[in-house]
Amino acid sequence: MSLVSVRGLNVSLTGPHGRSLLSGVDLGIAAGESVALVGESGSGKSLTARAILGLLPPGLTRTGSIRIGDTDIDPGADAMAPLRGGTVALLLQDPFTMLNPLRRVGRQIADSLVAHERATSDTRRMAVTRRLAEVGLLASVADRYPFQLSGGMRQRVGIAAALAGDPALLVADEPTTALDVTTQRDVLALVRRIQHERGMGLLLITHDLRIAFSVCDRAVVMYAGRVMEDGESTVIRARPAHPYTRALLAAEPPLDRRLVTIPTIPGSVPRHDDVAGSCPFADRCALVSDECRRGRPVLAEHDGRRVACIRAAEIGTGQSAPSAVAPVPTPGDPGPALLSVAGLGKTYRGSETPALIGVSLTVAPGESVGIVGESGSGKTTLARCVVGLETPGSGSITFDGSDITDWSSLDATRRRDLRRAVQMVFQDPYSTLNPVRTVGATLREALVAMGQPAGRRDLAQLLTLVGLPEGYATKRPASLSGGERQRVSIARALAGRPQLLVCDESVSALDVSVQAQILDLLTGLQRDLGMALLFITHDLAVVRQVTDKVYVLHHGACVEHGPTGQVLDNPRDDYTRGLLQSVPREDSGWLMP
Repeated sequence: MSLVSVRGLNVSLTGPHGRSLLSGVDLGIAAGESVALVGESGSGKSLTARAILGLLPPGLTRTGSIRIGDTDIDPGADAMAPLRGGTVALLLQDPFTMLNPLRRVGRQIADSLVAHERATSDTRRMAVTRRLAEVGLLASVADRYPFQLSGGMRQRVGIAAALAGDPALLVADEPTTALDVTTQRDVLALVRRIQHERGMGLLLITHDLRIAFSVCDRAVVMYAGRVMEDGESTVIRARPAHPYTRALLAAEPPLDRRLVTIPTIPGSVPRHDDVAGSCPFADRCALVSDECRRGRPVLAEHDGRRVACIRAAEIGTGQSAPSAVAPVPTPGDPGPALLSVAGLGKTYRGSETPALIGVSLTVAPGESVGIVGESGSGKTTLARCVVGLETPGSGSITFDGSDITDWSSLDATRRRDLRRAVQMVFQDPYSTLNPVRTVGATLREALVAMGQPAGRRDLAQLLTLVGLPEGYATKRPASLSGGERQRVSIARALAGRPQLLVCDESVSALDVSVQAQILDLLTGLQRDLGMALLFITHDLAVVRQVTDKVYVLHHGACVEHGPTGQVLDNPRDDYTRGLLQSVPREDSGWLMP
């Protein structure tokens, strides 16, 4: 039975700068079916979902037919109002955006309960307890505030609140992007179990193709406001028939081998109207022909799926050329360590649980070292101690032969030299870049602070180093894509030509295609500048591509370390094995309903 039917969906920006954002989107979801919307940022995934939910911001209008159950959704009125919560529910990426930080968890879940469950305080309490138990949380969680919960617990509370009204359809917008692999698997397994128990439809919006193909029955690939490919996940995964789908899959870093270079997609997603008269992907496609630019390909049936490509028959039956596998490095004498951490311990004030327990590691000059583990394992605390943002309670940190355990005890000259030699790239570039300052002003300030020349030529060289044109110096962060902002953050960190670059989850929030570009950029910079990397991530496939050796942290302690290939291929610790088993994979046993 059809639960959601979308036909000819168009979304436009009105006013003097009006333009089209989506056009001709068709989408269907059956009761109990799971459908993934995939594509890069700017492809139209979230906009499609917001149009279906009647949550378009002011200034946007939609046309086309949307039918949910037996209700036709009128674009001119809020026809979705009576359906929200009871028929359709929304689960967002960050539970902090959907949970009120000033209200206890139980009250927020109670707000979404069906009417008969809200009748009395006793029935409300019982219903909230039942909803919490359904997502694996104790009844006592109802009395806590969101900030008192871990990220995984907050996401479970978000699920409980979204499903409290027993919706027929759950729309999940990037629900696991910021979670580590084990928490991600737990959350997705929870959603799938509840979906199967209730016969609920699921629309999953994600840029992670591994998750899309592991969790969902069908996948809809979007690009520049149009559907490029639509079909069963198993079929698309095995035989992608659109060059864009194929390129996205190629850009996914493999877990079982390290590549010489991760395949990337050049450029970025164009605006919808700029490519209205041709194949939207033509300018970035390695298989483009003159015919691709003469008109817009229609979404047509091919080999059990719909594809918008004139060469679908040729592409869908061909095999992608395998990427070159990097040779296994031969271990040698690394020489004196650039960075040496010995027995590091740290307990935050007010906490009884140590953040770090006796952690030791070394980084040689020019070496790339990974740190992996779940949220709360101590990865970021370790990084902050290395760059002087935290002071450890025990142990020592030595850099280039000097003790830097407590940066506050160093004289101003030594601290300035260390800031030049040790730099950090954070996860979210937007929060670390001043939104009112141009890229040029930000980089010029960094160059001056590092005692470097800061003329126009120097800015141009710094931008070129990270693959950005000189003209980007006049732009502000809001006008840049996520990948471009991260390149600016890397350029700022490179202003003093550091000996060690610490990357803290610096690619975790990026699209797979942009992630591939940044990973190739970092490995190229490391090679060309002779720079060492301390790379922190929860993505084991990423750590395989970037690092020479890896340290696995669990509850603040290092449980395993060694050459990256050896640790990932033959893990010795049960915790490491558990991390590897949590990585999304194609077999049906990864997530059991």
